[in-house]
Amino acid sequence: MSEHILPTRVYYLIFATLLLCTYLTVQIAFLDLGRLNAVVALTIAVFKAVLVVLFFMHVRYSPRLTWLVVIGAVFWLMILLALTSGDYLTRSRGTFG
Repeated sequence: MSEHILPTRVYYLIFATLLLCTYLTVQIAFLDLGRLNAVVALTIAVFKAVLVVLFFMHVRYSPRLTWLVVIGAVFWLMILLALTSGDYLTRSRGTFG
């Protein structure tokens, strides 16, 4: 299996992008966007996670089987989140015991 070697400039650029996104997340936390605060923070977090998976975990230049495993893992995560949110949203509030 041959490794795809990237120039160090790419890694520094990705690192700078991750730092910028972290800074944006902190700044967004101080803004009052109502319900959009969580949406914006999670969007930035997903973008950062995609960058890490693609470049630092070398998925971008991996064979199709690796892509299939990653897509399957994301699909399974979506199933688990949908089932968890379905359970959470259908519970009645205030009924204890």
